[in-house]
Amino acid sequence: MKIYHTLEDFSKLNYGVVTSGTFDGVHVGHQQILNRLKEIASKNGGETVVITFWPHPRLILKPEEPFMKLLNTFEEKAELLRLQGINHLLRIPFTKEFSQISSQEFISKILVETIGTKKLVIGYDHRFGKNREGSFEQLSLNAPMYGFEVEEIPRQDVDHVGVSSTRIRKALAEGDIDTANHFLGRPYSLSGRVIKGDKLGRVLGFPTANIDLDSHDKLVPAEGIYAVSVIHEKKKCGGMLYIGTRPTVDGTKRSIEVNIFEFNKDIYGETLQLSFLKLLRSDSKFEDLESLKIQLQHDKESALKALKDLFH
Repeated sequence: MKIYHTLEDFSKLNYGVVTSGTFDGVHVGHQQILNRLKEIASKNGGETVVITFWPHPRLILKPEEPFMKLLNTFEEKAELLRLQGINHLLRIPFTKEFSQISSQEFISKILVETIGTKKLVIGYDHRFGKNREGSFEQLSLNAPMYGFEVEEIPRQDVDHVGVSSTRIRKALAEGDIDTANHFLGRPYSLSGRVIKGDKLGRVLGFPTANIDLDSHDKLVPAEGIYAVSVIHEKKKCGGMLYIGTRPTVDGTKRSIEVNIFEFNKDIYGETLQLSFLKLLRSDSKFEDLESLKIQLQHDKESALKALKDLFH
C-alpha cells in the first residue's frame, strides 16, 4: 500500500475506486465499505483509494469540546488498511482552511483531477465539504458530469452491524472489552515503551513492566485488571495488565503496567504491544499488601484461563 501525505504527491489513476472518512478504529462497519471497494476494483481492473483526514476533524472544528480520545494512531490506521488490502492511502492534513473547501471543489479538485475517481463508495450518512454540505444526493447529481459513479452503502446494512467508533469508545471506557473487540473485529490494543517504576510488583511476586504510551491521544480503557496478549520483538506472550492509581498504596497518578507470564528479560526502553482480551475485575483498594498479593494470584489464574479459552 502506498501512503501519500499531500495531494501533490498523488499520481492520478486510470480507474480509482474511492472512499473517504476518518476511519477511526477501522471497525467491522468500515470493513464493509472496504470490502465493497475491493470488489468493485477487482471487477473493473481498478485501484482502491482511501482518503482520510489527520488530525481528526472534530479536534479542529470543535476545540472547545472535551478532547476526544482516538481508537488508532495514524500509523495503526495505515497498517490496518494495508492488512485490508487497500492500494492507496491519501492522508489529507485537516486544517481550518481545508474545512472551508466547498463540496463542489472537493469533488472537482480532489476526487476527479487529483485521484481519477471512477467509482465512489460512501456510508449512508456520509457528509463532506464546508459545513458538511455535501451529501449522497449532491454526489449523485454531479457524478455524471464528472465521469464517475457513486454508490451508497444502504442504511440497513450499516444498522445491521450496529457499530460506530463512538459506541466502541463507550464500551472501552466502561471496560466492556467483549463488545469493543466484537465491533472492531480484533482485540483493542495499546503500545508503549517500558519505563522504570518503583518495583512494587516485584516485591509482591508479580514483576511488572510500566508502560509509557506511544500516543497520549489514544483511548485507554477503564481502570481494572485485564487478561492481555503481549508482543515483544514479534514474540507473543500472555499476561495481565493493570490500569489504575494503585489505591492500596495511596497512589494518585494513573499507572499502566503489565505482568508478562513466563518472561524474565530486562526490557527497559523497549516497546510492547498490548492487546486487550478480557476484563478480569475493576480496580479496588485492599487492606494491606498481603491481601493484594493473594488477589493477584487469583487474577493470574483467571487470566491464564481466559487466555486458554481464547486461544485453544
